[in-house]
Amino acid sequence: MATHHHAGTARHGDAGAAATARLLRETALEVSRSAREIRGVAARAGAVLGSPRFARSALRHPLTGVAAQWSLVRALTSGAGLGFALGAGDGVLRRMGQAGEVCGRESLANRVAVTSLRLRAAAVLAEHPELGRDPGMRRLMDAVTGDRDVEALRALRAMLKDKGAERAMSTVAPLFAELSAIRALLDENPLNDEVGWQIATGEALHADPWFGISARHLAAFDVGEGAAVPVEPAGDERWPIAGEGSLMDFLRNIDFLGTDGRILIQDVRGPDGVVRHVLQAPGMAPGKPRNDSPQDFVGAWSNLFDPESPYTRGILLAIDEYGLPAGADLALVGHSEGGIALMNLAQNSAFCRRFRVTHVVAVGSPIDNKKPADARTWVASVTNQHDLVPTLDGRGAGSGSVFTPHPDWYEVDYVDSSHEFPLCHSLGKYLGNLEDDLADARRDIDEALAPYRGPVVRSQVYQLKDRANPPQGYPLMTVPVTPVATSVGPVEVPVRYYDSSAVVAVFAVEADRAAGLLSETSWMSPSRVGRRVLVALSAYEHRCVSLGPYNELSLAVLVNDLWRPRAHDVLRELLRRADTRRTGRQVTAVAVTTSEAEAAVREVWGQPAARASVDVRLAANRLHAVLAPESGPDGVPGGPLLALTGDLGPYTPAPHLDSVLYGRTADATLRSMVHCEGRQRFHAAPRVRLRCAPGAAAAEEPLVRQVRALGLDGARPLCVLSAPEYRARRGAGAPLPR
Repeated sequence: MATHHHAGTARHGDAGAAATARLLRETALEVSRSAREIRGVAARAGAVLGSPRFARSALRHPLTGVAAQWSLVRALTSGAGLGFALGAGDGVLRRMGQAGEVCGRESLANRVAVTSLRLRAAAVLAEHPELGRDPGMRRLMDAVTGDRDVEALRALRAMLKDKGAERAMSTVAPLFAELSAIRALLDENPLNDEVGWQIATGEALHADPWFGISARHLAAFDVGEGAAVPVEPAGDERWPIAGEGSLMDFLRNIDFLGTDGRILIQDVRGPDGVVRHVLQAPGMAPGKPRNDSPQDFVGAWSNLFDPESPYTRGILLAIDEYGLPAGADLALVGHSEGGIALMNLAQNSAFCRRFRVTHVVAVGSPIDNKKPADARTWVASVTNQHDLVPTLDGRGAGSGSVFTPHPDWYEVDYVDSSHEFPLCHSLGKYLGNLEDDLADARRDIDEALAPYRGPVVRSQVYQLKDRANPPQGYPLMTVPVTPVATSVGPVEVPVRYYDSSAVVAVFAVEADRAAGLLSETSWMSPSRVGRRVLVALSAYEHRCVSLGPYNELSLAVLVNDLWRPRAHDVLRELLRRADTRRTGRQVTAVAVTTSEAEAAVREVWGQPAARASVDVRLAANRLHAVLAPESGPDGVPGGPLLALTGDLGPYTPAPHLDSVLYGRTADATLRSMVHCEGRQRFHAAPRVRLRCAPGAAAAEEPLVRQVRALGLDGARPLCVLSAPEYRARRGAGAPLPR
């Protein structure tokens, strides 16, 4: 049978103070029961007053009925009766009660509940006289209990300024539950009364959740579904995981694991030769929420109020991967958020039917509002009274507090010389306290864990995540790949562009100019819009690509259906999928920055490519795309040969369409498809301008020569499509029969 342990060796004050605190708590308990009775009377009176049957009866018997109604109204609104207690009713009466509270009216039940909370606070002060001597704490308590919100805010700000956030939080921690409940019951906000009421009457310890947080609120956070991956030491690294089973060994293991999302499962051969299993789970990581781990602030809230949190689900996945046999004995040891997650498992009846959860040891965890599904499970809770985290279950400081929801648990509630939060919440601090100050408690818990004392025969660390991460680029990039030989080595196709920026500037040129450009490379005909032909100058910054990072500038002419060209083909064909589209872009010149990209463009897609220095930057809605020679006489890039720069102007979101690109080899026309995803912007009035450098040197660059031939030097595009986050895959070129 588990025993209730109260660690008084580390408390402040003498036996007289302890007796005073005990008397105050007993009185507070009786007062809270009175508050519940008064609230019940108010609820029943409100139900009668709002009953349609009572109203009809009053109409049938106006002399006695109206008098009875008036008596109920006076009882529910008079300070000499139940106070302004209409809020205890339903419907219209409840809304009237809430409106009265906004105007400063209070119910008798709330005032009595506040009295109980003040008695609880006095009991804490009797055991913690240092709080009463602290001027900042006295000022805060006087303001909160006196319903002076502005003064309370000023007092808290002064404490934060004088003590710093950490010391101020640890100073408030022993009275956090009481002060927050008093504040909720006394303010003019009727929506948080239930929170204060649950803390005042002990209902918080049985409510899940009690802060007014529901699954709907938790759904606002993308906490994920949970995942677990086994991990091993890197190289010759050795992890300092204990080879023996004991309370301190398990806690040191948790301290080593840290708060980056790892847990540990161990098999321990007990004194009787039976192999049992121990699951060890660390607590919450400090700092901002992280998207990759359930061990953060958002995960802790989810853990506290959602029995199926990502942390708990991740642990279940780790257990499945580990292969624990059904019916195995299992001990759960956790710190902070880890203790909450393990209690979520212990209170899961299906889990307890699958395994026999023999022990749960939670250190620095708010678990008082949870209960194991198996009544045989032995539970130990170790908390520091200046640790703010264990008070989040609504119980407040002191295992000898007013409400004792689990008298069969083994509870260690203590105060050490360090009052600083979050230092007093760290597992290292708890380890030091158990080692130096709480020897009796350490021996008692170790004695309870006797079946798990012995050599460790297997250990496995798991990395927990908020969600199971899909492969990079899923689902666009998760396709079969085939190596294709090129002059610089094999290239995997389709080529995958995981992280790029893309800009496509569309120009209108004279039809004769475009036809002259195509006559050298293709038998295709340009697609006309009116009397002009559309050409596209594309700029890419490929930061992460299966070819290796490179930049690219390419010029292409929009072309018609290859066999049955019709007017306005290109506009009509945009409605088709790329794999059924008959039109596309004939690429006439490409400049790239790497030899691997040059080989792929020439040999896989059949497009004329040349090495050059290409600088493409898309930032803050401004484009900087500059083409320069690959190197000058001194080995550094020469001056710009072509530039497309400027402000892209206002934009509207646009769908990202796949594209069809054509190239030409000596023997065939190659058709390749580009499937893409990501957000795209349509700029209808871009302010960028295309400029070519003067002189013969620039004319030697094929892309510059073609831009000049099309008459685009100094031109502004008709429109621009830009994608700061561009992802795509491009297949190999398929030869066409002409």
